[in-house]
Amino acid sequence: MSYISINEYSRKWIFTHQSMPVPEADLELIKPMSQARAAQLWKEQVSATSPDAARFSSQDWPMKDSNWSESISWMSEWESDEIDLPEALTQHIDWQDDVTIYFCYEKYNVLETKWAVFKKHWKNFLFYDDGPILIGKKRDQALWFQEDGTVKLGKRR
Repeated sequence: MSYISINEYSRKWIFTHQSMPVPEADLELIKPMSQARAAQLWKEQVSATSPDAARFSSQDWPMKDSNWSESISWMSEWESDEIDLPEALTQHIDWQDDVTIYFCYEKYNVLETKWAVFKKHWKNFLFYDDGPILIGKKRDQALWFQEDGTVKLGKRR
């Protein structure tokens, strides 16, 4: 089994929190991966050796400065009443709304959804900002969210 129910997901509350509840129709499009599937995707797409962003090795693509073009702040938009994803992110990621994305918190915690769902509910995903990486299926662009309220814009190479 590749996915678990959102109801079984340990961080389900970030999508059902009373301050920012995700509508049921969109909630159904957020698919937490099983631990085995998450670990496989993490190993193939993010890091073969490191379990989370805090322990990336110099061999992991996220640690190579040449993969990142710039770093911008996202925290002020997250804390504001503005609901849209920061413009610099939508300029960097010019994907169609139906592109499958993977929001990777760590080796055993990966969410799959569509770009449109992430754009609409990005604040929910970032309740946990401990180094998650956003990648797209068969896409080079990547976002790496930092605990200091910045995000690195780059490409996987």
